[in-house]
Amino acid sequence: TMTALRRAAAILVLLLAALLPPPRCAQDPGMVHYIYQRFQVLEQGLEKCTQATRAYIQDFREFSKNITAMLGRCQTYTSEYKSAVTNLALRVERAQREIDYLEYLREADVCVESEDKTLAEKLIQEAEEEKKIRTLLNASCDNMLMGVKSLKIVKKTVDTHGSWMKDAVSNPQKVYFFIGSRNKTVWEFANLRAFMEDSTKPAPRKLILTHSWQGTGQVIHEGFLFFHNQGTLNEIIKYNLQKRTVEDRMLLPGGAGRALVYQHSASTFIDLAVDEHGLWAIHSGPGVYGHLVLTKIEPGTLGVEHSWDTPCRSQDAEASFLLCGVLYVVYSSGGHGPHRITCVYDPLGAISEDDLPKLFFPRRPRSHSMIHYNPRDKQLYAWNDGNQIIYKLQTKRKRPLE
Repeated sequence: TMTALRRAAAILVLLLAALLPPPRCAQDPGMVHYIYQRFQVLEQGLEKCTQATRAYIQDFREFSKNITAMLGRCQTYTSEYKSAVTNLALRVERAQREIDYLEYLREADVCVESEDKTLAEKLIQEAEEEKKIRTLLNASCDNMLMGVKSLKIVKKTVDTHGSWMKDAVSNPQKVYFFIGSRNKTVWEFANLRAFMEDSTKPAPRKLILTHSWQGTGQVIHEGFLFFHNQGTLNEIIKYNLQKRTVEDRMLLPGGAGRALVYQHSASTFIDLAVDEHGLWAIHSGPGVYGHLVLTKIEPGTLGVEHSWDTPCRSQDAEASFLLCGVLYVVYSSGGHGPHRITCVYDPLGAISEDDLPKLFFPRRPRSHSMIHYNPRDKQLYAWNDGNQIIYKLQTKRKRPLE
């Protein structure tokens, strides 16, 4: 580098010499001395620049060496850190697996405890439910049906559908006559003889209701008429026959009124019944020809006391009735005879179908429009093809509950 600088200085001197005027025109010695000094200053500056460049080169070499060493150390540290992080991740993963296992064991214990607790609560609930049902159905009645003894046609009319009944509690001699499956006129007869013979005095009393009934499932209990209100899905009306006013009303739950309660009863969606335990309602569950649902109703408040899903289906059924808290469902093939009871449901479980003989009704040409049990005279009141019929029953005592 120094040699190149000297060469550049020599070339500059020659260039200046070429530009100087001839000797005859040369300047005084002072000018030459000045130019010489300036060249010395220039050389000194070039020398300092050369030294500084060398120092910078040396510093850069040392810096590069240091950086290379530091990068090597960083690479080593990176490998160490990477290995440490990998080991840490493995330890965390192992710890997480152990935590998950401990959590699984804890949840398993909790699940077992929860299942045991749920089972215990279920058993307690079932025991309380059974106790409640036994208390609800605890009456002196302990009879079960063993057969239909005889048939008596009380009256003949031209109306295919209708119902008739007595009030087993209040004014048990009076007979109430309901013509058709949709009407609001009730005929009240003083007694059975007046009902059988139209010429007998006194004449029947005509009661015009404020609402029409739907179907043939109405009943009279304790001086009140209970019926399915026409035009509603599931409204039950409690009607005061003495005051001729609506006493109360309720909506029967459980999907009531959405389907016919019996396949062979084309207008009845809710069938009401009365027995020794009081007021009941029967309706069909969900689906086509679903299972019958039995509901116990408190007649004073129209509150639901309990409800049961029975195994009895509405398919091929034509009517049903309750006797001592047991549901008996009457079936027929195609709406014609023979009429027989092939499904029995006892909420207390004291009666099963194996305990009963084959229960047949006297042969009738068509299905029954209604069959209601009267707990006072222990007979069935029925309507079949315009005939008002009384069936006498044969019963025996149930086996005692355990």
